[in-house]
Amino acid sequence: MVKRVAVIGAGSSGLACIKCCVDEGLEPVCFESSDDIGGLWRFKENPEPDRASIYHSVIINTSKEMMCYSDFPIPADFPNFMHNSLIMDYFRMYAEHFQLRRFIRFQTKVLQVTPRPDFSHSGQWDVEIECADGQREKHVFDAVMVCIGHHCYPNMPLKDFPGIDTFKGKYFHSRDYKTPDEWRGKRVVVIGIGNSGGDIAVELSRVAKQVFLSTRRGSWILNRVGPNGIPLDMTFSRLTDMLRHTLPFDFLCGVVESQLNKRFNHELYRLQPEHRIFNQHPMVNDDLPNRILSGTIAVKPNVQKFQGSSVVFEDGTVEADIDLVVFATGYTFGFPFLPSSVLSVSGNKTSLYKYMLPPGLEHPSLVVIGLIQPLGAIMPISEMQARWATRVFKGLNKLPSMNDILKDIKAKENAMAKRYVLSQRHTIQVDYIPYMDELARQIGVRPNVLSLLLRDPKLGLSILFGPCTPYQFRLCGPGQWKGARQAILTQWDRVAQPLKTRSVKDKESSHSHLRLLLPLSAAALLSAVYYRGASLASLLPDPAVVLDRIRAYLPLPTQ
Repeated sequence: MVKRVAVIGAGSSGLACIKCCVDEGLEPVCFESSDDIGGLWRFKENPEPDRASIYHSVIINTSKEMMCYSDFPIPADFPNFMHNSLIMDYFRMYAEHFQLRRFIRFQTKVLQVTPRPDFSHSGQWDVEIECADGQREKHVFDAVMVCIGHHCYPNMPLKDFPGIDTFKGKYFHSRDYKTPDEWRGKRVVVIGIGNSGGDIAVELSRVAKQVFLSTRRGSWILNRVGPNGIPLDMTFSRLTDMLRHTLPFDFLCGVVESQLNKRFNHELYRLQPEHRIFNQHPMVNDDLPNRILSGTIAVKPNVQKFQGSSVVFEDGTVEADIDLVVFATGYTFGFPFLPSSVLSVSGNKTSLYKYMLPPGLEHPSLVVIGLIQPLGAIMPISEMQARWATRVFKGLNKLPSMNDILKDIKAKENAMAKRYVLSQRHTIQVDYIPYMDELARQIGVRPNVLSLLLRDPKLGLSILFGPCTPYQFRLCGPGQWKGARQAILTQWDRVAQPLKTRSVKDKESSHSHLRLLLPLSAAALLSAVYYRGASLASLLPDPAVVLDRIRAYLPLPTQ
């Protein structure tokens, strides 16, 4: 019999789950509480309660080639960084191409998901739902995929801000911010320096009288535009990832921080944190330095307290006549429809194998998809998670022993605690390439770079030195896609096409990925040595470590 799978949520992760279920011969039924697909990326002035929500102007921070599903490239004429309306257009194209809507029940809320009485034998789940007409139904499923994301429940730490009850202006969470029109000529404080805080502060600064951006720790600021004008995330290659995991941590931080400070001096702008660049999820913002330089945004320390219409900061400064405070203080995640015996969340933390599977279940028939925070796009990661999970449901991929599962979870928790600044934000962090490779090995779809270099040098070089685009994971193994090779070899053409809005004579191979990317690692290394006065010998790691990293990317004989 075909296994039935409940997919909860029809956002970017839910769509990938539906498609992967179909690919593996499973029968998905997707429950979506709203009336359309898209989840976080569907803008609504008045979103449903407990649903992720964005503001009107949001443009994604990851480029189209890095964020697309692995067997469905985004159209070449779409801009490299897309407005949320274009992301929705892409999701609709994806859903239509793979005929996914027929598996979705809209305006259907999941009330409860519980193991059936015979779960130890069957591994099945009772799923109770509420339909649009208020009627309740209960269905039996062989597996469950939870795809509700981690931007549903706004974090409003009002207890940390004495006097907020006396504040005479208006305040709300960034989730409730939609457009800047209402705040023309006003004085605004934005609390929080994540991506939302930076974007909202910049947008308000164009109409408001003054914006104050309050930050407790500061942040390193990345730019969407990378070397030679290409999208920054397309400089993340397998080679640069190998270097990042091989060279000394402090040295690498110094290299990147030096490059960021060449764009603008973080200390001068009062943004430089005490922690290093790889100790925190950085902000991506192209405009913030310009707005600070023009005086429309003033960077301030953490808010100490509120007094009527005044805001007192921890350095003792006071800003009076504040009209609006936006709390860009992040989100918490939770699963109210799941019993705590299945999955518990405490302090914005939960324990999941591979960030997906609750370890205590007798049968691995429930997974959480997309509960990760990468420096990069979540869509291809959710898709990879779904590809693995559906094969686990079918018994094609076996799990290790419980002891090994718990060791893996603990090792990841320890590594995260050691690396990142203590914050509720840093509980689900993953590095894009290592995590994708980790799951790809489980499925058998990780590309063998050495083999490709020998039998298809053009493709092998594109994979080693070029961006780690999702198409790489469709070249071989289960779910292989015939168009993967061509998608990789033409990815730079799709980057260039939307930029060609004026007729000029292009230089030959002016956007060649090898020409653009080959010098980057060497240039960064040499410039860091020059500027930091370090000897190259002192920077080299243990040769055994280097060999281990090379073997991870180019499988070599052990002898």
